[in-house]
Amino acid sequence: MRITRRTGRHALHAAVFALAIGVAGCSPQFNNYGYVPPEEDLALIEVGNDTRESVADKVGVPTSSGVLNTSGYYYVRMRTRTIGPLAPQEIDRQVVAISFSDAGVVQNVERFGLERGQVVPLSRRVTSSPVSDNNFLRQLLGNIGRFNPTAFGS
Repeated sequence: MRITRRTGRHALHAAVFALAIGVAGCSPQFNNYGYVPPEEDLALIEVGNDTRESVADKVGVPTSSGVLNTSGYYYVRMRTRTIGPLAPQEIDRQVVAISFSDAGVVQNVERFGLERGQVVPLSRRVTSSPVSDNNFLRQLLGNIGRFNPTAFGS
C-alpha cells in the first residue's frame, strides 16, 4: 500500500482526535450531593425563637431529621472529584446541625466540616450546650474514606 499525502493527513487527524479524547477523559469531573443552606439563610434563624416549622419555611426541608432521635435537623452536602477512570474522591463535606428543645424551639445552629479527617466546627450559635448528637455528626463526617459512589447514581 502506498502512503500518500491524503492518507498521511487522515492519520494525523485521527491521532489529534485520539489525543483530544484522551485529554478530555482525564479532566476532573465534580459532583455535588445534598444541600446545605447558605449562611445568609441561616442568619434568618433566631435561636430561642424559631420552631421546627419556621426553620423548614426559612431554609428548606432538611436532608435528614431525627435519625437517632427527634432532637434536630441535619443538612448535609458533599462534593466529589473524579479524574478519568480513577475512583471518585470526596473533597468536601459539610453538615449544618440545628437542634431543638423539647418544646420544639431552636437551641443551636452549628456548621461542621472536615479538616484532615477530623470533624471541625465551622460556625456556632449556641444558647446552652453544643449539639447533643455528636455521634451522628461524626458518622456523617467520618465516613470520608468509605465513600461509595454507586450508592448515589448519576
